[in-house]
Amino acid sequence: MSDTLQLAKELISRQSVTPEDAGCQPLMIERLKALGFNIEHLRFGEVDNFWARKGTEAPLLTFAGHTDVVPTGPLEKWHSHPFEPEIRDGYLYGRGAADMKGSLAAMITACEQFISANPDHKGSIGFLITSDEEGPATNGTVKVVEHLEARNEKIDWCIVGEPSSTSEMGDVIKNGRRGSLGAKLVVKGIQGHIAYPHLADNPIHSAAPALAELSSITWDNGNEFFPPTSFQVSNINGGTGATNVIPGEVEIIFNFRYSTEVTHELLQEKVEAILNKHCDNYEIEWNLSGKPFLTAEGALVEAASAAIKDVTGISTELSTSGGTSDGRFIAPTGAQVVELGPVNETIHKLNENVRADDLDKLSEVYTQIMKRLLR
Repeated sequence: MSDTLQLAKELISRQSVTPEDAGCQPLMIERLKALGFNIEHLRFGEVDNFWARKGTEAPLLTFAGHTDVVPTGPLEKWHSHPFEPEIRDGYLYGRGAADMKGSLAAMITACEQFISANPDHKGSIGFLITSDEEGPATNGTVKVVEHLEARNEKIDWCIVGEPSSTSEMGDVIKNGRRGSLGAKLVVKGIQGHIAYPHLADNPIHSAAPALAELSSITWDNGNEFFPPTSFQVSNINGGTGATNVIPGEVEIIFNFRYSTEVTHELLQEKVEAILNKHCDNYEIEWNLSGKPFLTAEGALVEAASAAIKDVTGISTELSTSGGTSDGRFIAPTGAQVVELGPVNETIHKLNENVRADDLDKLSEVYTQIMKRLLR
């Protein structure tokens, strides 16, 4: 068994359901210390993070990732225990195999290989690791980035180990992500008997035309890097449960995934203008969980694309699709950011798995990127 697979299995065996780290970070730190990395343990709230750096000079290439995983779901529906990793028919099974303990293992072994061959490499190598990516993401990467920014420690290039690939390892690099703007809207009315609507004010009837207009708008047409901005309602709750009572209020939760063609301020203004047209009494609470970011071109994209081509023979595709990632906290500092990891078909699912040999390929891709940027 390769070093990468062995380390991936050791990480998976630790039950690090968010925000627990369960000993994953100490395992990584032990390997990094042996390579000469300086380690900072950074605990914020109940979240364990660490920042590791080898070297003091620019440029700084950083590997970023998370040790926490999502809950397993029903254990009886797994073919093997999610925290007892198994290799079956060429696939490594276990919670976190793809998202993203496999990538973490590949990062470590890639650094071991690169530093062994290039002990006097130029620049610096960093690791930014959190256990708060799958949860609220409030005491993890964002806090570590603030810590680094406060002392003007700048990341030049960042590889986030999120599972970016679609069908084959390396077929897709995420070179950006859409922004995410959510809201909780409460439209207020007057509760009353359903047989006497003139004595009540039904907030659902007020909210419905507003939602119809919001869902029919073309917010933008996207661009060469981003699809058009989308608006989606995820929850509607109203009423007492009785069939003969007009509700006093209705709560609606919705979300925008938006491109660089609009700003969150513009989206908020347009939404509130529509609400003002249809609803007499409402409250809205906005939540900006991430602005869009894009690394369109540059040394990191070029090095990653070339490394994938050399190792796998694949001409990779650049994409900004999918949800948010911790890259949204790193990119605003001016860093070039890409997400590069294994196939994402089974992430968050029962029987999560990754092709075992893909992790060795991923480790070699990471090694080749370091050779191109730091040798």
